[in-house]
Parts: sequence; C-alpha cells; structure tokens
Amino acid sequence: MDQAAADAPGARSVPVCYRHPDRETGVRCTRCDRPICPECMVDASVGFQCPECVRGGASASGSGGAASAPADNRPRTLAGGTLTRDPRLVTKVLIGLNLALFLVKLSLGDVFTNQFDLIGRAYAPHLTGIQGVAEGQWYRLLTSMFLHSGYVHILFNMLSLWWIGGPLEGALGRARYLSLYLVCGLAGGALTYLLAAPNQPSLGASGAIFGLFGATAVLLRRLRYDMRPVIVLLVVNLIITFGVPGIAWQAHIGGLVAGVVVGYAMIHAPRERRALIQYGACALVLLVVAVLTLVRTLQLT
Repeated sequence: MDQAAADAPGARSVPVCYRHPDRETGVRCTRCDRPICPECMVDASVGFQCPECVRGGASASGSGGAASAPADNRPRTLAGGTLTRDPRLVTKVLIGLNLALFLVKLSLGDVFTNQFDLIGRAYAPHLTGIQGVAEGQWYRLLTSMFLHSGYVHILFNMLSLWWIGGPLEGALGRARYLSLYLVCGLAGGALTYLLAAPNQPSLGASGAIFGLFGATAVLLRRLRYDMRPVIVLLVVNLIITFGVPGIAWQAHIGGLVAGVVVGYAMIHAPRERRALIQYGACALVLLVVAVLTLVRTLQLT
C-alpha cells in the first residue's frame, strides 16, 4: 500500500494521536475528546488529558481561577461540567449528611426514623401517629435516601459512595453528579413504593449508589477502560441484593436502571445540545417517578 492510500479517509480503523499522526491510540482526552498517545497523556482525576487542555486549565487557575476565564473557554469535565479545585466536594457533603442524620437517628431512635423512612401506607395511623406516602407524605421518597438502619448498613453505603461517587463526580461535575444521585435515589424509592408491601418500611442510600454503579459502567465503557472490576462488583452486590433477606431489591434495581439511563445521557450527549439532553434525561426519569408514585397512591387510596 502506498503512502497516499494509507492516508486516505477511512483507511485507518484505529484513531491516531492528534499531535503524532503516525501513532495509533484508543485513548482520548477527557476534556476535548481528541485521540492522544501515551506520550501525550497527562493523568487526571478521571482518565487522561492532552497537554493543551492541561495548559489551558493551569493558565486559567493562574490568572485568577475559572471565574476569570470566559465561560466558553473554561476547562470542562468529560460531561461538560466546570472543573473545580475539589472534585469530590459533593461526595463529601453527601457522606457528611448521611453520617449526621445517622447520629441523630442513634440519639432519637425510632421516633425520628419512623417520621422519615419510606413506607407506603401505615396501618392504623390513628394509633401509631405514622402516615405513609399514600397519605400524602411524598417527602419520604427523598428523606429515606439519607437514613440507615445500622452500622454495617451505613458503612457499606458510605464506602461505596466514596469509591464510586468521587471519581464519577470528577467526570460529571458537581451539578450533574448531584442531579444523577438524587434522581437515582428517587427512582429506587418509587419502584420500592410501587412493588413492596405498603406497610413495609425501607430506608438507605442504596438506590442512589446503585445508580452510581450504572453510570460508572457507562463512563468506563466510554473511556474504553477495563469494565471487569465494576461488573464483578455489581454482580456481587446483586447477588447480595437477592440472596440476603430484608433488602429492598426494588430500590437497587430502580436506581441501577435510572443510573444507566441518566449516565448514558450525561456522558454521551453531543456538545451542541449537551445540557438539554442531560437534564432532559433527568426530567424524564423524574416524570416516570411521579407516574409510578401516582399509580401506587391511587391503588392504596
């Protein structure tokens, strides 16, 4: 094959480095999405970046931070979020909030938990003073995401949130990451409300965390990373979900499905309509949550 044929469009099946056209590569910059070879790769919080994007981020920080740079030229995450000094801040806040409410729960006991866990419809509310989602306490779909039943429960959830959530926050940006977390938690709560026994209380961040698992799998596939570790971890968690009594599997499945859907929209949205598609996917899942909640409420009233 002569040189002209080798350079013809479509002749290469593998992308080449934009700075070294003679080098094939399967890795892309997580900011600009251009192919980069090992010589051009610069380690980032998630994936690798090209030298130009790294220099652009450094110059923006040196001239007064991201706020002083034009909005269109600010360094962005893979999903279009603004790069920040602390890419795990939201994860830390979520962990802190869960731990703080767990301490309140330890102090007040069931008096506190019974007011904020997820329960469809309490039997004999005039005797217990407890009402459920079907009686109008829809806030339980949200508040139950931040409560945990015991030390083991919160330990596993918070460790998973730190290991999975931190890198994912770095890839999505704070606003998109928080939206993903809340939407997945609500989706898990809605499916639990729909399918579980109406008087069966449930609580925990597992629905949101399973959503982060789903979004992480989408991210790893997008970056062409080895997906086997996250798949093995997810399979083990699903085995535990269906093998251990007392676990609300509905929350895990609902959160996982929502995480894959919203995560795919967050990571694969085209740049020209990125925000519309990303937050539109969140709105679509929230619409499904509202419909499922309404259907179950009509069944129970």
